[in-house]
Amino acid sequence: MRGPLFWAVCGGQFRPLLPMPAGPQRRAAAMNTPLNLSQAALDYHEHPRPGKLGISITKPVSGPGDLSLAYSPGVAEPVLAIQANPENAYRYTAKGNLVAVISNGTAVLGLGDCGALAGKPVMEGKAVLFKKFADIDVFDIEVDTRDSREFIDTVTRIAPTFGGINLEDIAAPACFEIEAELSRRLDIPVFHDDQHGTAIVLCAGLLNALELQGKRIEDARIVCLGAGAAGIASMRLAVALGARRENLLLVDRKGVIHTGREDYPGLNPEKREFAVEPSERRSLAGALAGADVFIGLSGPDLVREEWLMLMAERPIVFALSNPVPEIRPEVALNVRRDLIMATGRSDYPNQVNNVLCFPFLFRGALDVRASCINDAMKVAAVRALAQLAREPVPGEVLDAYGLKSLCFGPDYIIPKPLDPRLRNLVAPAVAQAALDSGVARRRPAAAA
Repeated sequence: MRGPLFWAVCGGQFRPLLPMPAGPQRRAAAMNTPLNLSQAALDYHEHPRPGKLGISITKPVSGPGDLSLAYSPGVAEPVLAIQANPENAYRYTAKGNLVAVISNGTAVLGLGDCGALAGKPVMEGKAVLFKKFADIDVFDIEVDTRDSREFIDTVTRIAPTFGGINLEDIAAPACFEIEAELSRRLDIPVFHDDQHGTAIVLCAGLLNALELQGKRIEDARIVCLGAGAAGIASMRLAVALGARRENLLLVDRKGVIHTGREDYPGLNPEKREFAVEPSERRSLAGALAGADVFIGLSGPDLVREEWLMLMAERPIVFALSNPVPEIRPEVALNVRRDLIMATGRSDYPNQVNNVLCFPFLFRGALDVRASCINDAMKVAAVRALAQLAREPVPGEVLDAYGLKSLCFGPDYIIPKPLDPRLRNLVAPAVAQAALDSGVARRRPAAAA
């Protein structure tokens, strides 16, 4: 019998823990949710109309004249205009504000490889967040293949429909190849949120935590437990922000990734990218000795409290496995009162939540018709998020979360997802970075 699988945020390891019951109990156990929430979720998705998405009409269709413009014969005119100049698709169709959320269902939340169809509720949910937070229209597309080349070819063929591609819930290491090849083939933004969304929000929090602890990213010794999609992307982005590769240790289930490991020749290129020379620091405990930062993107309860005592003064611990962190905040803070902590959960301070990133990153990219999402745009998103957490928090945000006060400090290093300022701060920063780095094809409308 297969056990429930607990989700390590965005691309971590999936581990069977307990025998899984059947029926509704199985569903609740799989996501570590109470039965009443499990049933409420099913009811929410079923009633009053199945699913979470619909299509709205943006033009009047009230009489024969409108029909003749919406379809034949009038529709021939934009067809001919686009045929003459493909850029006219942005002028006469919904392409410019339309993103595809595409998955093959091989890494669905905490449930692992569920297949394309079973992943559809997640893709619809992602579409809801795009629309709610950034007014971006979305088609969810579930591709029934585990073959990377087939997936790439499918997305390439349907790409003309869209202004951007959001890849979702695709298992590592295939996700790296898929994103890289699609980015090479297509002239629209391609973004794997499980990699870069997590990395951007994580790094925004990391910059603020380092500031509060009186440390610099250029000097920080960083240990990342979890060498999947999010772990690799987070380490790459940390380097783009100034971290030194010699200060990074990447740890997988077999320990520190180093060139002397017996399995080193068979490791995927992404893991080998962060391999270090062999040393005595081969275990997680050894890696944490003297470390300034621990980033967990792996699995539940994998860090012992005594290991935190090995870390440097004023450490930073991001235990992002969800729903059960690598070490629980109450345990960590009991042994290290000088640390700053973040998790992937909403019931603790400093939640690393991808919704802080992907709607606004795409909003900025679409607004300038960016041909890709590059490192400069990711760094701009990081810095905008970090800066927002340092600003006074408006009353409507406090009211939304039932708080009397909230200010920049150890318990608030990352903005709240319902902060209405996110769109107006992050999206323009991303758009400006696209312009400055030469990948924008127009100026945003407000600046035209």
